[in-house]
Amino acid sequence: MTKKTVKRKGITAHILPSGSARVQVYVGKDENGKRIYKSFTNPDPIMAIQAALDYKQHKGEPTKPKSITIGKAVEQYIDSKENILSPSTIEGYRNVQRNRLQPIKDMDIDKFDTSDAQAYINSLSKNISPKSVSNAWGLVVSAIQLQAPDKVLRVTLPAKKKVVRELPTAQEVINAIKGTDVELPALLAMWLSLRMSEVRGIKYKDITRGILTVRRTILTVKGEHIAREQTKTYGSTRRIKLPEHIQKLIGSGDPNDFIVKQTAEVIYKHFVHAIECAGLPHIRFHDLRHLNASIMLQLGIPEKYAMERGGWTTNSTLQNVYQHTFSAERAAVDEKVDAYFNQLLG
Repeated sequence: MTKKTVKRKGITAHILPSGSARVQVYVGKDENGKRIYKSFTNPDPIMAIQAALDYKQHKGEPTKPKSITIGKAVEQYIDSKENILSPSTIEGYRNVQRNRLQPIKDMDIDKFDTSDAQAYINSLSKNISPKSVSNAWGLVVSAIQLQAPDKVLRVTLPAKKKVVRELPTAQEVINAIKGTDVELPALLAMWLSLRMSEVRGIKYKDITRGILTVRRTILTVKGEHIAREQTKTYGSTRRIKLPEHIQKLIGSGDPNDFIVKQTAEVIYKHFVHAIECAGLPHIRFHDLRHLNASIMLQLGIPEKYAMERGGWTTNSTLQNVYQHTFSAERAAVDEKVDAYFNQLLG
């Protein structure tokens, strides 16, 4: 079998279909941030490698790109991801760009060092949560690496704070929403673990013989409702059996109509109002997914199936975020453990 690559002195020559060898040397970037390479081709791979070595030796380091500010780099990075990432992710980036970059947006990337980076993180940490700091820095460092792949910035991010929410029981939520205009969306979230965007994206044609296929989302970005024929992650596209009660709430309609017609804002406001009227502590609509995960944990549902139902691609979210407990169930567990050890003590 013919070798496809030959490596010498840290340089790799790739064997082309013609039989010749080609080596590419990184030269730098043009003013638009596009990477530039110089190619060396020779029938002898060793000669191609030597030509590349000679070039690097005589030409020195790759040419530096035209200076660019962090603000401009972030703008270019977001633009490069516009048609790849979800509208909500892009809007999150734009929010960071508008509200978090002020201290560093005019600094040149080539002059931006670790001390500048740490000072920026420290300033952000005074006013926003560790998670928000991490999100902002993640965007900045990604933008920098797109322009300067070899630049290393070693920083310390603020420690994450564990948020413990006291969730109501499923029974309390059901009592609060029953008969309201948010009963259907709330049950889709709490019972089937659907995200708000997934709830809004369901059409009648997505239901066949009592099986719901979650394949579409609707997001609201800057007041515009955007339908996408895809879900948040690969694992989010899934099939779920619809309980009879939810099927009755859905009813029937035109195959191309959405089963939930309210906007996310209306659903959220009406849900919060129903919870408040029931005398329950404030929770977010998204907390219904937390509640669903806690219930699956409580019922001993195997992690694999819990992840499939919830549309999670990894178990980290399920383990680290959604294992909320209810005070009544937790008290029962505590009593059970105490009784066991008390029995041992006699």
